Amino acid sequence: MTSPTSTYAQAPVLQVRDIVKTYGGVTALSGVSLDLVAGEVHCLAGENGCGKSTLIKIISGAEKPDSGEIIIDGIAHTAMNPSAAIKSGIQVIYQDFSLFPNLSVAENIVLTAAVAERKRIYSRRVSRPSAKAIVDELGLTLDLDADVVNLSVADKQLTAICRALVHDARIIVMDEPTTALTHTEVERLFALVETLRGRGVALMFVSHKLDEVLAVSQRVTILRSGKHVITSPSSEFDRRSIAKHMTGRDINDARVVSTLAADTPIVLDVEALGLRGAYTDISFALRRGEILGLTGLLGSGRTEIAESLFGASPAEQGTVRVDGEVVSLRSIDNAIAAGIGYVPEDRLSQGLFMEKSIADNMIAGSLDSHRTRWGGLDTGKVRATIQRLFDRLHIKAPNVSAPVRSLSGGNAQRVVLAKWLANKPKILMLNGPTVGVDVGSKEEILDILRGEAAGGMSIIVISDDAPELVASCHRVLVIRQGHLVHTLEAEDITVNTILERMAE
Repeated sequence: MTSPTSTYAQAPVLQVRDIVKTYGGVTALSGVSLDLVAGEVHCLAGENGCGKSTLIKIISGAEKPDSGEIIIDGIAHTAMNPSAAIKSGIQVIYQDFSLFPNLSVAENIVLTAAVAERKRIYSRRVSRPSAKAIVDELGLTLDLDADVVNLSVADKQLTAICRALVHDARIIVMDEPTTALTHTEVERLFALVETLRGRGVALMFVSHKLDEVLAVSQRVTILRSGKHVITSPSSEFDRRSIAKHMTGRDINDARVVSTLAADTPIVLDVEALGLRGAYTDISFALRRGEILGLTGLLGSGRTEIAESLFGASPAEQGTVRVDGEVVSLRSIDNAIAAGIGYVPEDRLSQGLFMEKSIADNMIAGSLDSHRTRWGGLDTGKVRATIQRLFDRLHIKAPNVSAPVRSLSGGNAQRVVLAKWLANKPKILMLNGPTVGVDVGSKEEILDILRGEAAGGMSIIVISDDAPELVASCHRVLVIRQGHLVHTLEAEDITVNTILERMAE
């Protein structure tokens, strides 16, 4: 096992040593150490719940460790607070970016720096040049006067990075920075990361996407169950070895797709579906037990197609048949009655009741199928369904009474999936089923989908994660600018082919 201590000649700008943190008797971090060096990208990897988020919070001053120390420029601290962390040059760019949506790009870049400096009056005339200087120095094309609410996800992220540099950040932590970015936007971000390295910024990059980990980092530290497992140069890893260190087992990411008989009946038949401003003339069929991929760049129309099939954004043209019968999908109730389920992309705000228990969330969509002949709930049947799905989906929680807000991303996704499996739909659509999910949970979720398909459920996976599509889909439909432009089958379903067809 490689020591977490840096092998670089220069002194680290930040070190954490023997950090321990517990919550209510549960150990989140157990003696974790690592360091960051100027001009280096250091990736922090591990499964959900391994302690990554806790370590980031301790570095940023949002949490205090039980023991251990944080060393900045050779000076040891037993704990930081957010103000001290910012003054030390530490900036964290979280997944939600923490921007002010009603303010302009320029205002978002400079305002928090003004607050940190305790300025009483904000002057747009004086502050805007500071924002422009950072944007120009990084070679970006951000519209400084645009309201952040109207920006793409990629531009919001660039705004957050510029804001960090206005604070004279020497250490930037990027938490899952590519989750909602397209392939082209990821390349643009990586080019910016190289620019930051050239400026001598030390970067901690947190990601579940192993290909990106290997592409962008110089060193990798892996945590498992709150403990440091290994720190080594990224050149000494590949996808499989990182996954094994993260999970403690070999991960199978090969293509595992069952064979469908030629006469397998069609469950869903979509003909000439259209919605003005979103997509046009979409036609395809879905067979019983088939896993169909729906992919394309963000804004391609892929999500809008799924939302129309779920009745959330009804199509204006076209015909949809389920088991040969024409169905009207003017509302979500129509879709559910037709046997169509949908796991949305934003599972936290659209798919779950965060303050409710796992059990309540699981059963929320299938109460009618758990009633007695007199109309009351069959509590025995309800308990059996909840426990069956809790066990089958391997949800990691003390029990079914635990609140959903206490779960990791992977386990929260399993609860959303359980909610729909309890409803037993004929067709289940999943938008980004493994976004923000670690490699071990990803494999397990895809295995669950394969099992449901083997049992006769028809599944549509909406995703731009090419390896995920390759691993699980019988066919892949490529959507571009609202049009179905390619249908990939059999040997054509490869990572390179999917990415090429998406980017044409």
